[in-house]
Amino acid sequence: MAKIQSIEPNIADLVNGWLKSYGLDYKLEQESLNAEIDKALDEYKSKSGGTGGNRPDAKLLLQDKALNYYPVLIEYKGYKDKLIKLDGDNRVDNRTSKNEPNYKNINSYAVNGAVHYANAILHYTSYTDVIAIGVTGYKKTNGEIEHSIGVYYVSKDNLGIGQEVGKYTDLSFLGKENFTDFIKKVNELSLSSEELEALKDKREKEINTSLVKLNNDIYANEKGLSENDRVYLVSASIMATLGIPGEVSPLEKSDLKSSTEDGNTDGEVIVRKIEAFLKKKNLPKTKQDLIVRTLKNTLLSDNINKPVNGESQLKRIFSKIVDDLGIYYKIGLTTDFTGKLFNEMYSWLGFTQDKLNDVVLTPSYVANFLVKLARVDKDSYVWDFATGSAGLLVAAMNEMIIDAKSKITSPSELEQKQLKIKAEQLLGLEVLSNIYMLAILNMILMGDGSSNILNKDSLTDFDGKYGFGKTDEKFPASAFVLNPPYSAEGNGMIFVEKALSMMNKGYAAIIIQNSAGSGKAKELNKKILKKNTLLASIKMPIDLFVGKSSVQTNVYVFRVGEAHQKDEVVKFIDFSNDGYTRTNRKKASINLRDIDRAKERYQEVVDLVRFGKSKLNIFTEKEYYEGHIDPNNGADWNQSAPIDTRPTLEDFKKTVADYLAWEVSNLLKNTGKENESSKK
Repeated sequence: MAKIQSIEPNIADLVNGWLKSYGLDYKLEQESLNAEIDKALDEYKSKSGGTGGNRPDAKLLLQDKALNYYPVLIEYKGYKDKLIKLDGDNRVDNRTSKNEPNYKNINSYAVNGAVHYANAILHYTSYTDVIAIGVTGYKKTNGEIEHSIGVYYVSKDNLGIGQEVGKYTDLSFLGKENFTDFIKKVNELSLSSEELEALKDKREKEINTSLVKLNNDIYANEKGLSENDRVYLVSASIMATLGIPGEVSPLEKSDLKSSTEDGNTDGEVIVRKIEAFLKKKNLPKTKQDLIVRTLKNTLLSDNINKPVNGESQLKRIFSKIVDDLGIYYKIGLTTDFTGKLFNEMYSWLGFTQDKLNDVVLTPSYVANFLVKLARVDKDSYVWDFATGSAGLLVAAMNEMIIDAKSKITSPSELEQKQLKIKAEQLLGLEVLSNIYMLAILNMILMGDGSSNILNKDSLTDFDGKYGFGKTDEKFPASAFVLNPPYSAEGNGMIFVEKALSMMNKGYAAIIIQNSAGSGKAKELNKKILKKNTLLASIKMPIDLFVGKSSVQTNVYVFRVGEAHQKDEVVKFIDFSNDGYTRTNRKKASINLRDIDRAKERYQEVVDLVRFGKSKLNIFTEKEYYEGHIDPNNGADWNQSAPIDTRPTLEDFKKTVADYLAWEVSNLLKNTGKENESSKK
C-alpha cells in the first residue's frame, strides 16, 4: 500500500494566504518576531526534546483595543488525523504517565506542537497570555483540500495546559476588525474550581518530576556544594528571575557573563538583582539585609564564580534551575512549592531517621486540615513555632484571604485587608537558617514578602513580639498551627506549651507523634491543660508521611485560655482511613490517590470536631467516640471507641440458629449411618 503523502506545503500555502489577505504582519519559520520571543523559543526544548530551538510555522504578535499584546503561534501538519491528541480528561496530551514531556505527541500533532511553543513563551518571557493554533488537512479524492483548525488559549491562568477557544473554519478572527472580539471571548473562558484544582494537581506532579531531575543533576555533576549551598542557590536563582513588572526586570541566563572583573562576577550580578527585587517588594530593611547577607556567603565564593571553559559553576547551576523550574513559579501555582523543593533536597542528605522526622514537609491537604481545625478566618492572627518552609502559614494565608473575599464587597477595603493579613496577621519562627531561607522564598512566591518570618529559636529567643514593623508590640495570636520537630522535648510538645502560654484566646491544631499523648509528654500535657482545653484527638493514617517518616501521628485540637475540666467532652476520632492511598515508588506517576471521598472525609472530621456527632455521615460511631480525659493524667489523650462485648438479641438468635443447624446436621448424619447398617 502506497504511503500517504503529507500535504503540509499546501496547508502552509493556504493559511499563509489567509494571513496575507487579512493584512497581518506574520513571520514564517526562520524569521524573527522579536528578540524576547525568539530567545524563548530558542531556549526551550525542541519538539523532539533536544536542543536547537523551536520554529513555529508562522507567528504573530497582535494587539487588542486595550493595547494588550498576544503572541500567536501556528503549527501546520499535512495529514487527516494529526490535528490534536487529547488525554483522558480531554486536555492537550503533552505529558507522559511519568509526568515528562510527551515529545511524540508534541512532534506529531499540530495543536500539541503549538501549545508546546506557547509554554516556551510562558516559561521564558513576560507574556502571560498566548494563542496556540494548529492546522492540518488532506486531499479528498477529487483533489480538493479539506482542512481542520484547533485554537487554544494558553496562559498563566490555566497553568499552561490550554483551553479550546472555539471551532473555526479559517483564521479571520485574527484580523484587526475581529481580534478584540476574539479576545473578549478568550477572556470569558473560565475554569471551575474543580477543573482548576485538577490542573494544579497535574502541574504539582510535574514539579516533583522536575525537582528530582534537578537534584539528580546537581548531586551528580556539581561538586563542592554543601546542602546549604544548594538551598541558597535555588532561593537566590528564583528571587533573581521573578522580577517585578515595570520595575525590576527578571535576570536572564545571558546576563551572566562568567566574568572575573571585580564587581561583575556572576555572583555579584545576582546579588544586585536580588537587592533590587527585595527593595521593590517593600520588605523591611532588616529582613532585606538578613536575606542578602545569608545568600552572599554562597554566591560570592571564589570557586563557584571561577570560569572553567568560559563558564562559571554558578551560571551553569542558575541555568539548570531556570530551565527545570521556571515555568512553575512563573505561572503562579499556589502550592507549597519550596516545601516540595525542600523535601526533595533533604532526601539526598545523610540524616538519621529522627532528624529526617524533624524536617518532613506537612502535605498541603494536611496543612489545610490543621488551618480549618484552628478555625482560621480573615481576622485571625496565626503563628507557627517551627515553621519549616512555611507551608502551614501559606495555608493559613490562603484561608484568610478566601474568607476575606467572601465577606468584604468593597474592592479597596479588600485590598487593604489582604495587605494587613500578609504584613500583620502571620508570624513564623524557624531556627535553621537554610530552612528559614526557604520559608522566606515560599512567602515571596505566594505573593508576600512582608510576613513576620523570624530566624529565631522559638523556645529561647522569642519574646512574643513582632519581628518587623510593630517591633514593640506583642503579636496578638488567636490561632496556632504546628508540625514540630519530634526529637524535641515531649516529641515537640514543648513548642505547644510555650506557644499556648503566650496566647489568651483562640484555637490550636497540631500534628505530632502520638506517643506525646500517651506518656512521652505527660508533664507538659498536664501543664497545657491547666490553661487550655483539649477538644479533640484525631488518629491519623500510619502512612501519612510515607517515604519520609514511619511514625504514628495524631492531631490534637485545643481551645485556648480555658482550663480543661474533667467533665469536658473530648472527641476521639479514628481517621486511619482518610480516603487516600499512598505509595513511595520513585517511578509511580501518582503517589497519592483519592480512592474513597478523601476531601469529604477531611471536611467531615472538621465538622465533627466543631459540631459533634450530628455531622456523622461517612464515619460511624466505631470511628467517632465522645469521652473524657483526666486533666491530672497527661497520658490518656489517645482513646478509641470502646468495644461492646455484650451479646445482642441478633447474636443470640444467630447462636441458636447455628446450634440448631449443627444438631440437624448431626441427626441427619446419624440417620444415614443407621440406614447403612440396616442394609448390611
